[in-house]
Formats: sequence, structure tokens, C-alpha cells
Amino acid sequence: MKTHSLIPIIFMACSSVSLYCTAQAKDQNITVMDTIYANDTMNVALFFPEPIRQGITGSENFVFTYNRENEQYFGLLQAKPGKDSNLLVINRNGSVFSYIVRYKSELSKLNYFIPMSSSIGNEKPVTKDSIPATSQEINKENKEYYRQELSSHLLERKPRRGKTKKRRQNIVLGVEDIVYNRNELYFVIKIDNKSTLDYDLNFLTLSIETRHKGKRKSVQRLHKEAIFTKNLASKIVKGESVRLVYVLPKLSLSSDRRAILELNEKDGERNIELKISHRYINNPN
Repeated sequence: MKTHSLIPIIFMACSSVSLYCTAQAKDQNITVMDTIYANDTMNVALFFPEPIRQGITGSENFVFTYNRENEQYFGLLQAKPGKDSNLLVINRNGSVFSYIVRYKSELSKLNYFIPMSSSIGNEKPVTKDSIPATSQEINKENKEYYRQELSSHLLERKPRRGKTKKRRQNIVLGVEDIVYNRNELYFVIKIDNKSTLDYDLNFLTLSIETRHKGKRKSVQRLHKEAIFTKNLASKIVKGESVRLVYVLPKLSLSSDRRAILELNEKDGERNIELKISHRYINNPN
């Protein structure tokens, strides 16, 4: 009799625990990311429901390639031995997909067909209370939002290539990376102030220099206006450094042209001109 009398109590306790755990899981809204395996001898193909607009991996030992010029529905993933990382893919319609990527010497699956239901959200969710806007305004807002997000990501990750830099009076100007995306070039720039004086920035500009050969040698510079900048500071405190993103429209250079990144000090003479080869510009990440 005593044993039977405990059954309802145990049942009620288990039910309460089950409801509590279910509610807690809902409150936490945990999203478990799928894992995609890749290696350095096979191409793993990912097919998406919409054309790929952007694909970014979090580590250098993973490479995700896709057509940047003409948006297509698939991309190819390869990996080298190393730590696990993540893959973030954004489709043309703004749908966002996120996966854990892991190296595996032997692969059992080479093709992934991604359904729209696998999307973790949209890059800019539309709220019910949002005010209707014209297509031109929406397009402009989306571009600004996208540039902000991509620039933040580029500043958070490690540089993908060797630095191009120049030093003068303990001020170092360097280009850590150049990334091509959606007909725009993203320059990841670092300014180091290793001097004992603060550096007041007058301007930071990029120009294209054309060198005319022959008997009458001449140099012509054409200034390129930035369409977006992130973290461009007006002052670099002594002993500190600043990393920023400088965005320009897509450009390519012939062998007789090069880019000049110019850093100019306000009320000072610690000015730097960093020459960037056409090869560096023409081969972005």
C-alpha cells in the first residue's frame, strides 16, 4: 500500500520536471548547428535554394569558393587539418545559413542540398511595426547594414595574407587584407603609433597612380573616394594601434598603375605614402 501511494507523487514530480525542462529549452532558444566535413583532396559541394551572395569561413584552414561575379546556387568547400571552424553563407535574398566545419580525412558525403528551412534567419529581419519605404531606400539601408556586418567580421578575424606596410618616425601604416565582395573592395588597414606622441589624423586617402614611360616620364594620380569606412579614428593615442576598414568600388589595375594609400597628420609632418602593387589589388580574397 505504501508503494502504490508513492506512484502519483512520483508521476507528478516527473511531469513537473519535464515541463520545466521544456520551458527552459524554449526560453534559451538553443540552435544546434549542423556539421559539414571536408578535406584537402575532395571538393564538397553545397547547393543552396538561392544564389550565394557571400560565404565566409572563420579559419584559414577552410576555404569556401563560389562565383563572385555571377551569383550561382552552389559553392565548394575544402579543408586542411586543423581546429574546427564555422561557415557563414548569405543568399541573394538575405537568408543566412551557419554551419560547423570540420576536417575529416575520409568523407562519406560530398554533396549537400540545403533546404530553405535550414536558414537561421535573414540578415535584416522585417518587423511588423516597420514603416514602409521605397525600394531605393531599402536597397541603400541593406547595403549599409551589409557593409557594417562584413566590416565587423573582417576586423574580428585574423589577417589572411602578409602585410604591406611602411614606417616613418615610429608611425606604421599597413594593409592587412583586401577582400572583394559584391563589386566592392574592402581594405583592412592598421595604423600603429609606436611613438611617444599622439597622432592626430588629418586624412586617409587612396589614389591610383599611373606612371607614363618614355622620354617624357610623368606620374598622374586619381583620387578614389571611399564609399564606406569603419573605425576611422581622428586620433591614435601614443603606444596604441587602430584597425579599420576602407571600402572602395571594384577596381583592377594594369601593370603601369598602382594604388597609393596616404596617411596625413594634422599639424604635423609624420606623413606616410604606402605603395600597393597592382598584383595585390587584382588578387583580393
